Amino acid sequence: MGIHVGIEHRTTYRFDRLTTIHPHVLRLRPAPHSRTPIVSYSLRVEPDQHFVNWQQDPFGNYLARFVFPEPARELDVTVDLVADMTVINPFDFFVEESAERYPFEYEPEVRRDLEPYLRPATDDDPVLDRWMSGVRHRDDGTGIADFLVDINQRLYGDIEYSIRMEPGVQTPGQTLQRGIGSCRDTGWLLVEALRRLGLAARFVSGYLVQLTSDQPALDGADGPSADFTDLHAWAEVYVPGAGWIGLDPTSGLFAGEGHIPLACTPHPSSAAPITGSTSPCETEFSFSNVVRRVREDPRVTLPYTPDQWASIDRLGPLTTCASRWVASRRSSRSTTWTVPNGTPLPTALRNERSRSTSPNASASSSDTVG
Repeated sequence: MGIHVGIEHRTTYRFDRLTTIHPHVLRLRPAPHSRTPIVSYSLRVEPDQHFVNWQQDPFGNYLARFVFPEPARELDVTVDLVADMTVINPFDFFVEESAERYPFEYEPEVRRDLEPYLRPATDDDPVLDRWMSGVRHRDDGTGIADFLVDINQRLYGDIEYSIRMEPGVQTPGQTLQRGIGSCRDTGWLLVEALRRLGLAARFVSGYLVQLTSDQPALDGADGPSADFTDLHAWAEVYVPGAGWIGLDPTSGLFAGEGHIPLACTPHPSSAAPITGSTSPCETEFSFSNVVRRVREDPRVTLPYTPDQWASIDRLGPLTTCASRWVASRRSSRSTTWTVPNGTPLPTALRNERSRSTSPNASASSSDTVG
């Protein structure tokens, strides 16, 4: 029981001339560890004349490597997927006893495996070091979940979010000095801060899906006014027992069902959704992200509509008569059962089926992914 949403993510590069498109690597398939179930997935790339090889990188992410043998005037990439948005409790995880409180030490074998995620990318960042001096924990240890909530919330409060179209990722010091950054800037800042605290952390590129609430919030913000999706970035931290836990400093929340990871790596440069190059040309870039609800089960906050209940009520007498008719067929082929309006049962069933499948049926219908 839940909501299924269809996501269409399209990226287009238009060139001012016939252009040689060098090999491209796409990281646009949900990662194997995604907690949000993916019902279906497709990737369509034009020009149609291409070769594709699916791979997995050293970190387990799916990669699609495309080779284009002929020059073209356009490169178009379209992802279509359907995701099951059943609510996930981000705090529903087990923690090993040795890691229940911060600080803790990883087991030596685990620490060796996590080495790329424990090593800070920059050794000298005085601005980040000053910010880290304000990270506190009790001498007797702080519950690991509380500790992660506190540092995520602190970063959310200190850095203002902005959409930044310039390529690349700011250094943690730049983001702290400016007090503003994109999701990839704050995500990378959190990764570096966690590593300086002795916690294994990695950078995540993925989709963020936010759906409108069925009812207004009793307190706090109501959330988005319309269903929304876009590429997003956040951080994951490794806690023994729990595994990788997603933290989103853009919102100050733990990652939930709306966070669909595509690539998780030690550094942002190896998590870019699309990497590649072309021969020299002028390029026009465009992209779009569309989310549609393709299925919704009735729930406490969004029950059946009156029309749907009326359709269910019409089926009640038919169901009763159908069971009697089946029973009578076993004993005699001469018995004719009718519904309360006097219509013979087989005819009534056909009529009801016709009503329920007509364009004006009262039962709700589902959209399809565009």
